[in-house]
Amino acid sequence: MLCLGAAVLFGQAGSGEELYRSSCAACHAADGRGTGRSTVGFELPLPDLTDCNFAVREPDSDWGAIIHNGGPARGFSEIMPAFGEALTTEQIQKILDHVRGFCSDPAWPRGELNLPRPLVTEKAFPEDETVLTTTINAEGPAAVLNKITYERRFGARNQVEFSVPFSFAKRGSWAGGVGDIALAYKRVLLHSLRSGSIFSATAESVLPTGDAARGFGKGVTVLEFFATYGQILPSDSFLQVQAGVEAPTREASKAAFWRAAMGRSFSQAGGFGRAWSPMVELLGERDFESGAKVNWDVVPQFQVTLSTRQHIMANFGVRVPVTNTLGRPVQFMLYVLWDWFDGGLRDGW
Repeated sequence: MLCLGAAVLFGQAGSGEELYRSSCAACHAADGRGTGRSTVGFELPLPDLTDCNFAVREPDSDWGAIIHNGGPARGFSEIMPAFGEALTTEQIQKILDHVRGFCSDPAWPRGELNLPRPLVTEKAFPEDETVLTTTINAEGPAAVLNKITYERRFGARNQVEFSVPFSFAKRGSWAGGVGDIALAYKRVLLHSLRSGSIFSATAESVLPTGDAARGFGKGVTVLEFFATYGQILPSDSFLQVQAGVEAPTREASKAAFWRAAMGRSFSQAGGFGRAWSPMVELLGERDFESGAKVNWDVVPQFQVTLSTRQHIMANFGVRVPVTNTLGRPVQFMLYVLWDWFDGGLRDGW
């Protein structure tokens, strides 16, 4: 292959920069910007490793899988060869550490901080995703609640979000309708790969676009302000926390809510294959009215990557009320997530 250098063929040790120059620079160029098509002879353009928007958002595990097993390991082109037999794991990590330095802007949170997405608790990491979430009442009045959420990242730390709920409920006969559309802005305030933590703040406006008389909306604009925190824990475990307030713009009960999700990720094929992330969420909310009770729910769940590229995922769980259960049914929940920055729906399988 064009990208295999003499140092790799002879198993030479060296610094990350030396290994990169001998193993990767023939294709990716010494500065990481990619060698021109006329030189390497590839139809596909080579990625620009200095582009922070491209180079920082994925974790080392994704990069390592491609270097070890080649482009097809993540559903990319076979023109990226496998180096797993030519380089040791230590050498590959040295190369990765060098490549990470091509993005010189520390404002960009590293992909390791992009923790698995729970069913309810918001993430702190900004993303480019589309998520379809479905909630089905397992008892009580029959209802199917759906929500499509579109998230778009801009710059190093910012994200805008647009959510459209649409539901079906049986009240004698089945009826459906669009609910209250939500617009949100998220900003990462602090992040540190060294401590494994990320902290963000979000402002959201829920507009009264649904038919409140038919039960498909609240009939009032609601403002939400919340903070989110993610923490990497030992042994591929993680913790995510969200806390905030919900404030209707007209006379209605204001409320506080807090959520936490804890889980652990497992990967097949020595860490390079399909990822499985069992989690459990604890959800709490309370109106500000005097004497109001706290509603507690628990949500055991299981996220799994579906595509080889791991940009299509699903999560399945059950939301179980723990306190004040009257009128609050057990619900089955699931989502399908598409990280569209990483490829189309038909790519990477």
